[in-house]
Formats: sequence, structure tokens, C-alpha cells
Amino acid sequence: MKVLITGSGGQLGGALQRLAPKDAVITAIDVEDVDLTDPAMLRARLAAEEPDIIINAAAYTAVDKAESDEERAHDINANAVAIMVEAMEEQGGKLVHVSTDFVFDGTSERAYCPGDARRPISAYGRTKAAGEDHVRSDDILIRTAWVYEAGGANFVRTMIRLMKERDVLGVVSDQIGAPTWASGLARTIWGLVEAGATGTFHHTDDGAISWHEFAVAIAEEAHALGLIPAIPAINPITTNDYPTPAARPAFSVLDCSATRELLGEASVPWRENLRKMLKEEAALG
Repeated sequence: MKVLITGSGGQLGGALQRLAPKDAVITAIDVEDVDLTDPAMLRARLAAEEPDIIINAAAYTAVDKAESDEERAHDINANAVAIMVEAMEEQGGKLVHVSTDFVFDGTSERAYCPGDARRPISAYGRTKAAGEDHVRSDDILIRTAWVYEAGGANFVRTMIRLMKERDVLGVVSDQIGAPTWASGLARTIWGLVEAGATGTFHHTDDGAISWHEFAVAIAEEAHALGLIPAIPAINPITTNDYPTPAARPAFSVLDCSATRELLGEASVPWRENLRKMLKEEAALG
């Protein structure tokens, strides 16, 4: 099984390589290898690799910057996906495309199911929804949210840094979602590939929390592991208290039950995976 992983330098890309099944022959590429905004370069690389499967973990993820850079975000998050699908159509392969909770508007009163209507409220969300539109029914589309990994650029590591620097923090408490440990997401993706799955799936860790609740848990777990010297005061603030260029969905919990049922695995509680990640972070020194 020849697998091409895009976004190899990112959190998920690294986890996918580390946790790949033994029968997978991996080629991993990142921005320094192929410019996803250059269609000719991308087509040439895909033709040369001839993968059986593309796992597209690459994305333009600068949510706020996308508000003023939507054309480039669209090139990476949508146009490049179309080219990947085109290549798989010609070569007879499958695309596994990773998308986001930002395709939803955050007004639901229950967790979002894979087939629910998409109503993105940001440029980032619009470009990711446009990318989804290119995915075929016999490909795999997997949505996730709040991704973090040891050593990566993410909310968890940002909080740890700020907790070392400040005695008081303010963290948004009126945006509700679910964190996702990238290693757990990678295992789910490989599970779906090995199961021959097709269609749309969701994966996050189990639970529904605010960013404020996540920050409090990070402080408690990080302090227990000696990653921070003391637990700072962490005050809840509103979205209006912390304005950003891009609108965020107020509620973006994803219903992952169909994914878990197909794979025959229970969801892992978010705090359990946070603890695992922080132990890895501590081991990094």
C-alpha cells in the first residue's frame, strides 16, 4: 500500500508517519517539497508518486489571517484537494481528506453529525467546506477539532508557556467543543483506511468543554507533572472580551458515534488523552 501523506511537518502528519501500519510504504511531503498553490507542481508530484492512497493532512489553518488572505487559503484548502481527487480518479486511488468543525456555524443544540448541513461563518470555514465538496463518495472525509500534539504548535503548549510567564490568565468560556490528540486522530485515520471505509466521519476525544475548562485542566495536569511551577488564576472571559478577525462557532462538538461503531472502539475521554500528551511533552524536556 503506497501512501502519500501531505502536511508531513504538521502535528497530524507526524503522528500519521509514526503510527503507520507495517504494510504502508510512506512518502511524506510538506511545503518545502511541493507548493500546494502551484497546480502544475502538485500534479507532477502526484503523477510521479502514483500513490494508492493520499492522506491530505495539509491545510491553511491560520484562521484569523484567512479573513484577509482567503484566495490563498482557498488554493490550499480547496483547489489543491480538487487536484488530488483528479489524480486519484486517473490512478484509481483513494483520498483521505482531513477537515474541520469550522464548516459548521455553531448554532446546533446537539453534537454535529457527519451529514448535517454546513454553514461556515469564517473564511477558513468556507475554504475547508469548498475542499470537502471535491471529495468523492468512495473517498474518506474526516472532520476533527482542537488538535494538539507534544512538541507542536497548539493551544496546550501555548497555555503552558503563558502559565510559566503570568500569574493570571483570561480564557474564553463561551466556545464549546472537544479537544483532539493528534495521535488518537492518526490511529482512527489508519483504522478507517484498513477497514476500507468510505464516506464522512468525525473524530475528536470524548467530551464537551469550553476553552476555559480545557485551560484549567491543562494547568492541573501540567503542574502535577512539573511542567509549570504553579497554577495561575485562570479567569473565564467571553468571546466579546477577546475579539478576533474570524468568527468562531460557539458550539462545535462533533458526533463521533458512527466512527467509533465502525471501528469497534470506544471514544477516549479528552482528559485521559491530555494526560498522555503532557507526559510525552515532559519527556521532551
